[in-house]
Amino acid sequence: MKAKYILLIILTALFMFPSVFAIEVDKAELESTRNSSILFISYEGPHGRIETREDIRGIGYALGRAIKAGALRAGSTNRYFAIHSVTTGTTQLDADIFGLGIDVGVDHIKNLRLILQGYLEGAYDYSASDAALLAQFITIYNAVYRGNWNYVTSRYTPKVVSELTKEKTGLSIRFDEWPGQSLILIPLAIGQAGSLSAIDTSQITQKPVIEQLKKDKDLGLDARKDMVDLKEREAQEAKQTAQVQKEAIAQEEARLAAEKAALEQDKAYLAEEKTRAEQASEKAGSVQQSGTVKAAAESKKADEKTLSPQELAAKEETIRAQEQAIAKKEQALEAQKQEVAAAEARAAQKEQEAKAERAEIAKDQQQVIQRQEAAKTVPEGLLGISLLQNTNALGRLVLVNPTNGTAMKQSTLNTINSRAMLILPDKIIAIAGQAQGSGAVRLVQIDPKSLEMLKQGDVDIASTSLLWAQGQDIFALANTSGKLYLARFDQNLQLLNKSTTEIHPFASVLFYGETLLTQKADGTPLLLNSKNLTENKAQ
Repeated sequence: MKAKYILLIILTALFMFPSVFAIEVDKAELESTRNSSILFISYEGPHGRIETREDIRGIGYALGRAIKAGALRAGSTNRYFAIHSVTTGTTQLDADIFGLGIDVGVDHIKNLRLILQGYLEGAYDYSASDAALLAQFITIYNAVYRGNWNYVTSRYTPKVVSELTKEKTGLSIRFDEWPGQSLILIPLAIGQAGSLSAIDTSQITQKPVIEQLKKDKDLGLDARKDMVDLKEREAQEAKQTAQVQKEAIAQEEARLAAEKAALEQDKAYLAEEKTRAEQASEKAGSVQQSGTVKAAAESKKADEKTLSPQELAAKEETIRAQEQAIAKKEQALEAQKQEVAAAEARAAQKEQEAKAERAEIAKDQQQVIQRQEAAKTVPEGLLGISLLQNTNALGRLVLVNPTNGTAMKQSTLNTINSRAMLILPDKIIAIAGQAQGSGAVRLVQIDPKSLEMLKQGDVDIASTSLLWAQGQDIFALANTSGKLYLARFDQNLQLLNKSTTEIHPFASVLFYGETLLTQKADGTPLLLNSKNLTENKAQ
């Protein structure tokens, strides 16, 4: 879609000033086009420190490996931390709790999800793609149920609830409310590393969560399809687990039957020995009464063939031990049978959920196709900007429908200074960002069609700076350790040179050929060479 750009040229009494501004669109109107009540507000702008994806993922991965190794708690409560809370013999939900301490630096939902992805990979051996998918659903789930204390206390075990507070449970949609105020619930199913059912996918795909996904412009189809695929694989894994366990149970039952048969033989033998011993004892009494030598000899010979009382007692103890061992094995078998039943029930549940969700996705795909067809007739958009707060000039770029004024597309970048933009034939150059946390105020290049940031500069820019252009050169106020200097850049945002004289934070720049006029830090006029920014001093 080719955008039509409206350039407002501000004329001064002496010359044509080259700063360019764009249409401003009401914030409420823009937000209504997003059509989503769970919209994560992240910091969108340049960063002073850029960590790699692997560094960010590694935060969660390290915590996950500690939990997998047996730790019940890992991390630092003022940074990132995890709690593994499991209770046996309960129908309520167990959970891992992933906490964001007061000193965390994460300021974008994508990075938070990457941290959670790393945790799920480390703790439960999920693949990167499955962990990323689960992290997306977990963050939406926690935003949906943020502050819903009745839901939390009724669904989760008392052990889990004891680690939570009403104010911190779940995830705020605002990144600046995450530090020290976030206890992210990760509901567990079987909670075993290596299983696709370690995390309870049924909980994190409840209707309120899916409804939020469906409010995306594409109805969340890709994520929903991927989740259906995961559930189908869960069902298949559960079936295979149940089948393997059934075969193991059958083998164990056969071994147990043989042990029981052998035990019955031992019991019969013991009963015979007891009878023989009793008979021998009775015969010995008769011999004593008769007193004959021959009878005594026969009695002694019979005693040698029977077990002694000590041997009988030992045999009885052995049989009791065997009975106890068999009873334990039977209990273990019963537990295995219950696991089989649970696996089969889980497989049936996942298949049912996947089937229902596939049918719903098929309906929604038709709706998306209709929207795409309708979009082909939408007129070209006018480039504008939406101001997001009434306390500063920061906002998003938007393409506005010239017919009805609605926003057709908007930039991800939401910290663009609406008063410091230059619109060039193939790019937009602007000042964007905020100097908070890992954020920074920098020059940025923006694609005029996609409205996405192409590149950010390396030099910190004063938040009060405007942008000025002369030919191919771009000028802005550079911030060096709190001191401001006029800096000259090329259109690729590379620094060419910088003044040695400090500049006023609200300085203006006027061009007179190769001379420019600006203001020193004290507000007095300053003449500089526009090519090398050296001071033009009186001869």
